Amino acid sequence: MDYAITPPESVSVEIAGETKRFPVRRVFCVGRNYIAHIREMGGDERDPPFYFTKPADAIVPTGSAIDYPPLTSNLHYECELVVAIGKGGKDIPESAALDHIYGYAVGLDMTRRDVQIALREKGRPWDMGKAFDQSAPIGAIHPVAAVGHVLTGPIWLKVNGETKQDSVLELMIWNVQETIANLSGYVELAPGDLIYTGTPDGVGPVVAGDVMHGHIDGLSDIEITVR
Repeated sequence: MDYAITPPESVSVEIAGETKRFPVRRVFCVGRNYIAHIREMGGDERDPPFYFTKPADAIVPTGSAIDYPPLTSNLHYECELVVAIGKGGKDIPESAALDHIYGYAVGLDMTRRDVQIALREKGRPWDMGKAFDQSAPIGAIHPVAAVGHVLTGPIWLKVNGETKQDSVLELMIWNVQETIANLSGYVELAPGDLIYTGTPDGVGPVVAGDVMHGHIDGLSDIEITVR
């Protein structure tokens, strides 16, 4: 195909134990999916799930250094389970949701917290608080065929070796199956979509020089340095 300008590079994520890579189509994020995190952010835990997106090229592989973004003085980490969709569909029933998953990874939803809060208070979209460059670090994706479904167990994050987030996946308000079923009612999911499933409590700021280390049992850890 003849393009008017040079097309952007395709975005993909490492697959653990394989030379093939997982192509990224879209990045969906679930907002406030752990009760304790909702409480620390002053939200209503009775609300149904809601979603925001990040551009595919916000993806950053584990082991990278990310730039401290401009126009913020309050950059926050949010450690999350990431679901990689391998089979698309719309209006997917909960009973079939797990069949649509290719694999799982550990991710970080980086957030310009001050920008997000200012936009929220004005009733404006969160994009510039959430969807900025390098805002979606991710570890290697582990196929379901290799590790099964990662639906329970510890999730934690350390900054410079100090534990900041420490929870379990079972404390999600909307579990993975419910999230896929609900989200696929809004949009038709497709192979290559990633879903960041929300973060537990303990979110907080990082500055240049800090090292973030995220973990979920059964998956490769993620480690990201702020530059």
